[in-house]
Amino acid sequence: MPRLRMMRAPQKYVQGKNALLQFHNEMKDLGNKWLFICSKSGYKACHDQIEKSFEGTDDVRHYEIFGGVSSIGEIDRMREIARKENLNVIVGVGGGSAIDTAKATAHYEKLPVVIIPTVVATDAPCTGLSVIYNNDQTFNSYLFYPKNPEAVLVDSSVIANAPVKFLVAGMGDALGTYFEARACERTDAPSLENGGITRSAMALCRLCYETLKEYGAAAKKACECHVVTPALDAIIEANVYLSGVGADNGGLAVAHSFYNGLTALGGHSAPHGCCVAFGTLVQLVLERAPKEEFKEVQDFCAEVGLPITLEEIGITKDEEIRVIAEKSCVEGESIHNMVADVTPDELYAAIVAADALGKERKGM
Repeated sequence: MPRLRMMRAPQKYVQGKNALLQFHNEMKDLGNKWLFICSKSGYKACHDQIEKSFEGTDDVRHYEIFGGVSSIGEIDRMREIARKENLNVIVGVGGGSAIDTAKATAHYEKLPVVIIPTVVATDAPCTGLSVIYNNDQTFNSYLFYPKNPEAVLVDSSVIANAPVKFLVAGMGDALGTYFEARACERTDAPSLENGGITRSAMALCRLCYETLKEYGAAAKKACECHVVTPALDAIIEANVYLSGVGADNGGLAVAHSFYNGLTALGGHSAPHGCCVAFGTLVQLVLERAPKEEFKEVQDFCAEVGLPITLEEIGITKDEEIRVIAEKSCVEGESIHNMVADVTPDELYAAIVAADALGKERKGM
């Protein structure tokens, strides 16, 4: 049977300066008894503005600081609170783990979920999946949901006041979106939603890359100055919506497999998005991308502060590159969505070549 083409996205996406002050107004149709699952910094950054949005209403609000990891035990604890207090909307406020915990709680309790990201370091807010950990913080599974969040609300002022390194990492995650989707489209590989890739999805992925090139450097500067500008707003949308919905409906290839291979080393500290950015350069080497295209992507990385050498993501030994190459090519990895299947030897060579081109660019 031919694969059906499909698209999925959040039902509502809201973004702008001081958007939190409109939270209740924008979300009131979802329910009236709210469980806010917050990271510590998420609570601090958002609580007062969210409360202000509820002025004059008698809605119930329960704020809960979660344990820091989207673990099975933490999800069970949040489900218990939701049931005991008969709450009817779940809201995740914070980074990736708070968001993943909220999505899982809402899924199991069959309740709507709203996502309020306080950093835009990955494209997780709009996607229909969570990373779940065991109670000892080891990886458990990816949880795929039958739908995406009901709503995502991003307050640009909160993002402007978050550390700039998160914005840059988010640009790295977003950088892979177009190139990975393009690779999947060439081979008719499935999207993350296991459907065929639509023209709409490819248009979003392409716009994501164009937005990064056009506004990335100016957005970084605005974030360093803690001001909201049109450039910053454009990059927030690229990092969260264009990349999230684009990747969900476009698929993954080498860039994310490279990151997964890197995590097998254990103890690495480079942000997800920075690894994906370097993985994108590796993918372009494997694809025999035109010199101009490789240089364009490499120049973008250098301009906004994303890595173009292995040393910048903490990889300095040849045996580490071998492990990454081996683990990136295990069965089931998205690297196998490439036109010609990739062996560990071929990937190793591409990683070394991308690193050498980066060193040359830096005059090392």
